[in-house]
Amino acid sequence: QVQLVESGGGLVQAGGSLRLSCAASGRTFSTDAMGWFRQAPGKEREFVAVINYSGGNTFYGDSVKGRFTISRDNAKNTVYLQMNSLKPDDTAVYYCAARRGSPGYVESAYTYWGQGTQVTVSS
Repeated sequence: QVQLVESGGGLVQAGGSLRLSCAASGRTFSTDAMGWFRQAPGKEREFVAVINYSGGNTFYGDSVKGRFTISRDNAKNTVYLQMNSLKPDDTAVYYCAARRGSPGYVESAYTYWGQGTQVTVSS
């Protein structure tokens, strides 16, 4: 069993930055691929970014590429999402997720989910 707790969300103006954190506990974090997804009101959950177990391989959704950076600190059992140049369209609840093995790019690939953290970008 894995427990994931996101933090760092909030209200920010367009063009600003936020850093989300996801703290994991319950089993060996360093063997899991970690992903970030987001869900805006009335929309389906969207893939944002993923990082492999070592941090050496990352992949981003087209809508955030070049603006967001995913990273991890296995010593702290934490994965991060640095979000720069934020836009109102980035407003959503952001979720982190964990899966054993190779990175996944769709919601169904992940076994464990956090409760989400709200990010609101004002224009």
